[in-house]
Amino acid sequence: MLNCVIVDDEPLAREGLASYVREVDFLQLTGTCENPLELINVLEQQSVDLIFLDIQMPKMSGIDFLKMVPKPPMVVLTTAYPSFALEGFQLNVLDYLLKPITFDRFFKSANKAREYHKLLNQSTALGAPKSETSDDYFFVKCGNKYEKIFFDDILFVEGLQNYVTIFTSKGKYVTLLNMKSLEQNLDGHGFLRVHKSYMVSIPKIEGIEGNEIFIQTHRIPISRNYRDQVMNQVLSDKLWKK
Repeated sequence: MLNCVIVDDEPLAREGLASYVREVDFLQLTGTCENPLELINVLEQQSVDLIFLDIQMPKMSGIDFLKMVPKPPMVVLTTAYPSFALEGFQLNVLDYLLKPITFDRFFKSANKAREYHKLLNQSTALGAPKSETSDDYFFVKCGNKYEKIFFDDILFVEGLQNYVTIFTSKGKYVTLLNMKSLEQNLDGHGFLRVHKSYMVSIPKIEGIEGNEIFIQTHRIPISRNYRDQVMNQVLSDKLWKK
């Protein structure tokens, strides 16, 4: 489903496009605007995939809006003036509809938007490199060096008084932290306390036998106080039974 917005200063033009949108099952009309200034407010408040944008409007033209907004959603220009077509395509619009707009031409444009939207999603899923954000990693001080550690690389953590050792797929890091503060910082990232001195990454667990967790070549003890919680959280609905 594509969330779309219609922007046109003429009420009849807005209603005509809205009636077309209601006929297309993969389009969802989330708003109509009389000018681009109203559109800016809509974009700040909700997710929009596609804009049907008139060009000649009071206060601000559709072309001026496209020049002002660095990364707008997909845009289909709607206008009675073919002379704006070249400038519109130079601004990377998806399509250009010349008024009066027939439903057949509108549907072709909507279909083009759907196919382009699918292509963008496939590119993201299949190959787009994962960007580093502030939620992906953190730094700890090890001796005189600040080490960058990605949450996804952590296997488990071992605590000893005021120090912890962070075991990762790339090595281990000893830093001046306590288990309580580390547990707070790791909360929400898929980690589980299994012992007063150990926390593990749930996705990295390869097996459980008795009171031990297996992660690669490591064996991490499970204390009696944490065993029920560990079994419930790790196995939950993942345990197959006959």
